[in-house]
Amino acid sequence: MTRLIGTAALSVPRSREPEWADWLAQRLVPGWRATEWNPALSRFTADPGNLATSVFTCVVVACSSHVGSNGSRCDACRRARWRQGHPADFDSAYVPVAARRRPNSTAAAVPGVSQFSLSEVSFAVRHEVLYGLQRRDAAGISLVPQRIRRVIAALPSGLPSLLDLDESFVRGLSAELAGMLNGILQHVRRARLEYDGTDPTSGDVWECALVGLTAGRGRKYTAVHGVIDFRPVRQSWLRELVKEYGRAVRPNVFDLRQTVYSVTLASRALADRPHGDSPEKLSMADMSAVVDTFRIARRAEDGRDYSTSHRRALLRLWRAFLEYARQAGLLDHVPGGFALNPKLHVIAAVEVSEDEIGRAIPEHIIAQLDAHIELLGTSTAYESGGWTASDFARMYQVAYAVLRDTGRRPGEVTSLRRDCLEWVEGKPTLVYDNHKRRRHGRRLPITKATAQEIESWQKKLQHLPPVPACEQWLFPSPGQRNRPRRGHLTTAQFCNRIFRDWVDELIPVLVDERLCDDGEPLAYDRTQIVPYGFRHAYAQRHADAGTRPDVLKELMDHRSLDVTMGYYKVSLGRKQEAVRTVARLAVDRHGTPRGFEDPLAYEVESVAVPFGGCTEPSNVKAGGGHCRIRFQCAGCDFYRPDPSYLPALEQQIAGLRADREAALAMDAADWVVRNFDDQIRAYTKSAEKMRRQLEEMPEEERATVEAASRELRKIRSAAAFIPVQSLTSRSTS
Repeated sequence: MTRLIGTAALSVPRSREPEWADWLAQRLVPGWRATEWNPALSRFTADPGNLATSVFTCVVVACSSHVGSNGSRCDACRRARWRQGHPADFDSAYVPVAARRRPNSTAAAVPGVSQFSLSEVSFAVRHEVLYGLQRRDAAGISLVPQRIRRVIAALPSGLPSLLDLDESFVRGLSAELAGMLNGILQHVRRARLEYDGTDPTSGDVWECALVGLTAGRGRKYTAVHGVIDFRPVRQSWLRELVKEYGRAVRPNVFDLRQTVYSVTLASRALADRPHGDSPEKLSMADMSAVVDTFRIARRAEDGRDYSTSHRRALLRLWRAFLEYARQAGLLDHVPGGFALNPKLHVIAAVEVSEDEIGRAIPEHIIAQLDAHIELLGTSTAYESGGWTASDFARMYQVAYAVLRDTGRRPGEVTSLRRDCLEWVEGKPTLVYDNHKRRRHGRRLPITKATAQEIESWQKKLQHLPPVPACEQWLFPSPGQRNRPRRGHLTTAQFCNRIFRDWVDELIPVLVDERLCDDGEPLAYDRTQIVPYGFRHAYAQRHADAGTRPDVLKELMDHRSLDVTMGYYKVSLGRKQEAVRTVARLAVDRHGTPRGFEDPLAYEVESVAVPFGGCTEPSNVKAGGGHCRIRFQCAGCDFYRPDPSYLPALEQQIAGLRADREAALAMDAADWVVRNFDDQIRAYTKSAEKMRRQLEEMPEEERATVEAASRELRKIRSAAAFIPVQSLTSRSTS
């Protein structure tokens, strides 16, 4: 007979069946679930007090039937509720007929609701099921007796082994039963390979479910789907090396696939070298060719260039692989010259402009997302622990709002604690953990609107059924793959599934600001909308508003100011366009138009000072640090403010008024107060003139000027501002 184990077919004689079952029986845990499993009767009776068993009581007050999830109804009550039209008081008013209900447990041949029996299956199937359940216990997956009973009832009569099941049988089961059976089969297949002495890593294609590697970074469970294909590595010696790396290091599936891909790139380069198939003849020139391949690596699916950071990451994986191979003695036959030189074999980090980064989600797209927020989380009808699908949807919507408004990384949002909100002097503060830099208990000022979203969710949490292992988290884990709900919502659950389904499938239309040839808005590329983009949007929003770089550095919790400065970079083309738009609108201290003829004159003949441009030659030559009247710009004929300085002017006017009131309170000399009055009038005159200019413009032109002004303010925020002492002391020049 032929059994399917993974992707390979093995012929197993009938005479070996008893040996296989006996071998498996010897590996069962003695005394397993002693209060629930009766080995003499081959019957399992669930203990509601065992946290590792998913058995609860129906939420209908008068019903005692067991159910598989907390806060749910049994099948009979669910059908009765549907027949009655879903009345609001059903759970408290409905009285089921106990005689018509299946008992939770019974000594009869037919198992009860929370029982299952293995007495009717073959000796091998019985031990295979027990072996799989015990391995799932060890992995922390809760046991759902109702599902196991249904799987056992669905098995073909007289089935000699679970390994004889056809794949079509599994596909014919419901999703929850298929998941349960596949989970058991995964462990049975691994055991069978061990029994037959077969190495699942001997071939060039590894089945993830049989190799036993964890699925990804931060995952505790092993992968159950997919393969790892080593065949693209053309050289047999290199292919065997990376396979041995996988066996010895046992990285997670994601990292191993990335390593295999990096080795595949190296393999392509070596294939074009004269000694690529002869490792004992390789030299540094061959390694240089490999690194050159990494420098120009592109996506296989569309031919687009990889980012510099991704190319550097692939090179790091190649370096880690080589280091392992050298340390393990696997490259002893390869000349030492075939090695990465730390000075020659590098991919330099490229400083990109904001135009090239393109990571921030545009504000007009965020507005469209907000308009469809009620759809977020509705892609699944999943319920667990008394939480309805709408409860989970609401949790996802609050997580999105916090992600959008605070600029925190997705992992920092999903791991917020329930007491993450503090009020300091009437202002809300978010307490979060910066996992990337291992700085915990960080504090971020947030808006009251965001604080209200968090508070409303905190209140809702108090009325939802509590989950003991999740009580400290603001966004509790929804649970997965029959595992009990523990910990907090993960980025994989939120970003890769819920958020992605919302953006890609649920939102009907997302349009760009650009227009096609027919004048209609172009569809926005949804692949550019990723949760991390809200962090970039938050930073870009502050940079565009003129927030000082040192302040934004603290808001973003960056370790280096260089990282923060990336949000203040403007491409040369955008800078020239902004100057061209604003330069013609400059005025003098009297409000008379004194625009510049071209962008070059604006930049060469003037210099930015705190409240406008200055055209005084010696100050221009000194870069704005040589003002003989101590930056009292409003009284200088060389003063040239433009609309990009309006926020600074308004702040200066407000500051002067406050200083004037202080001078009056101090009974200062009249000339001091007059000086304040004169400056207030002069600055106000310039500001009002520019405001009138903007108001008289057509709406489209005004929007263009305001956008250009934001760009110029961002450039000035990034520049080295005049030190405070320069504003109050006489120049030494």
